[in-house]
Amino acid sequence: MHIPLNNRPADLTIGNLWSNIWQMSWPMFLIMVFNFFVGLADIYVAGFIGPEVQAAVGYISQIYFLVIIIANAISIGTLALVSRAVGAGDIDKARETARQSLIFSILVALALTAAGFLLSNTIISASGFPLNIRDISGNFFRIFILALGPNYILIVSNAIFRAAGEVTKPLLTMFLVSVVNIIGNFALVFGFFPFPEMGYIGIAVASAVSVTIGMFVNLLFFITDMWKPIYARPWKMAAHMIKKIVGLGWPAALLQIAWNAGSIVLYGILGRLGERSITALASITNGLRIEAIIYLPAFALNMAAAVLVGQNLGAQNPERAGKLGWKIAFTGVAIISLIALVIFIWARDFASFFTDDASVLEETTRYLRINMLSEPFMALGVVLAGGLQGAGDTRGTMWVIIIAMWFIRLPLAYFLAVIMDYGATGVWVAMVVSMNIQGLLMTWRFYRGYWKEIRTV
Repeated sequence: MHIPLNNRPADLTIGNLWSNIWQMSWPMFLIMVFNFFVGLADIYVAGFIGPEVQAAVGYISQIYFLVIIIANAISIGTLALVSRAVGAGDIDKARETARQSLIFSILVALALTAAGFLLSNTIISASGFPLNIRDISGNFFRIFILALGPNYILIVSNAIFRAAGEVTKPLLTMFLVSVVNIIGNFALVFGFFPFPEMGYIGIAVASAVSVTIGMFVNLLFFITDMWKPIYARPWKMAAHMIKKIVGLGWPAALLQIAWNAGSIVLYGILGRLGERSITALASITNGLRIEAIIYLPAFALNMAAAVLVGQNLGAQNPERAGKLGWKIAFTGVAIISLIALVIFIWARDFASFFTDDASVLEETTRYLRINMLSEPFMALGVVLAGGLQGAGDTRGTMWVIIIAMWFIRLPLAYFLAVIMDYGATGVWVAMVVSMNIQGLLMTWRFYRGYWKEIRTV
């Protein structure tokens, strides 16, 4: 099929390396900023209603994140396969991979939606919250589950467009999703004309409506000359293609589960510090919110690295893929180091935005100053992990992060904080040590170049 020039995917296998990096990075950064402000708006609006609603929003967000892990895993496998096909100039294969990913994501979402409704009471009861918070959480959960299908399609379709280098499409979609979500939070919760006043339930409705609109926008984008054939019948599952997507995606899912489970254990260690635990838990919560600023450019570069490495490997140009990976990584180190230096110097000022309690302010400041020492290594690890995942080396990145979390961070944190009685400072030090080792291991993995020989066909 003839594809007009202006509807072909962006060719990221030729031209200036820095131009390619910039072309992929700035839209990804803006998308991360949009997501950040949506999460901030949810918590901000919930705060106007009451602490019960804030607690429910936080709890359901954690559950929903676990459910979305599968969509993220499918998107990572899809991105690796589609970017390779696009880089190789095999547009038919890119389309078929996109079609199979969408079919698979729809079926998985339907199964999870059914399970969510059947188990909703059990899931909410497991929180141990008081009955009034359980009722709020249950209402949130059921609305979020209704939007699970659109959210899965949105996540996977965004990955397809990114893999093809068409980053302006997910950028426009996520801008619209974010605007609708944020405005919807205020309009539906408080009843701004012409919208009805829905109270706390408006937060969930705004989120569900926004992702559904985003899904339809992306489905419209698929009507372009390049992607339109994915709508052609028959829509059948191809077992061999689904197997490839799952094979690349399951390590990414396990990685996220291991990371989140490890974070829960880390909170448990802080909870064993007796009277000091409340201050420590409040400090890590505040510290992570501030660190989120640093993660925005890091994960934007992570996604850019995945696409650029994948496309260049598809074009049979592993050396160019390697150069791009290193350039993006060192760009990340430079940017993140600068931000970390600013936070290190003015740590107390940043901490004061989140607390006026003297002990929490002191501990949050200490948390920031210690953890800023690991941010350059974090940048290395996160960006190069994106390159490895784009190459299909999802198992390698999984093992690096599992080792850093479960074999270094958690044992060292327990030893320093509980056994040696260094308290929260011991945990902060363990976090720095593990992140530095994680960055070095990821750098070694990328340097060895095994990822250049991975075959996804």
